[in-house]
Amino acid sequence: MSGQHARTPLIAPSILAADFARLADEAAAVEGADWLHVDVMDNHFVPNLTLGLPVVESLLKVTDIPMDCHLMIDDPARWAPPYAEAGAHNVTFHAEATDDPIAVARDIRAAGAKAGLAIKPGTPVDPYLEILRDFDTLLVMSVEPGFGGQKFIAEVLPKVGIVRRLVDAGELTILIEIDGGINTDTIEAAAEAGVDCFVAGSAVYSADDPALAVQSLRNQAAAASKHLAR
Repeated sequence: MSGQHARTPLIAPSILAADFARLADEAAAVEGADWLHVDVMDNHFVPNLTLGLPVVESLLKVTDIPMDCHLMIDDPARWAPPYAEAGAHNVTFHAEATDDPIAVARDIRAAGAKAGLAIKPGTPVDPYLEILRDFDTLLVMSVEPGFGGQKFIAEVLPKVGIVRRLVDAGELTILIEIDGGINTDTIEAAAEAGVDCFVAGSAVYSADDPALAVQSLRNQAAAASKHLAR
């Protein structure tokens, strides 16, 4: 393992599982988290409607946790850059939602954020390997996007492995993130496959102590990971 890639696992609690009426408190409850994952849904790209830019702007004022915005929306070329301009740390959009992902990534980066590419469980990673050097993050969905609380789809893990090998070989510099059904039962398999950042919703927010749940998940991922620093 090269020192360049050595890092501890990142845990990104998903506020989709939080109490929307108490978002400032729910952000404070996961102090020590690496990123705060915000699912933006438009009821077009996915059959659900959640929250958007005004809520993200409000959250940015009340937490220092870097904001990880996952845009499950149509027309990311129009809607993604404003999240970067608002101060989000990482802005991820779906490969399936645009014909020109490189241009969207360029605009996100120009606006000051890291750019992420998300792929659904049924979307192969191979067609996108060539463009991943234009991204900072690859988000592999391990449930169908749209709703929280779904069961982890282990069949996506070979996609993680493909990208992990390219990163470890020095051919790519990208952070591999996974989202969907991550909990104490599934995080080790994801870590072994080569994931760097783990999005966890109900596994964190249904715990009595969400901050402790974050730390426990991080420890569990670190113990199972072959590529991250112990």
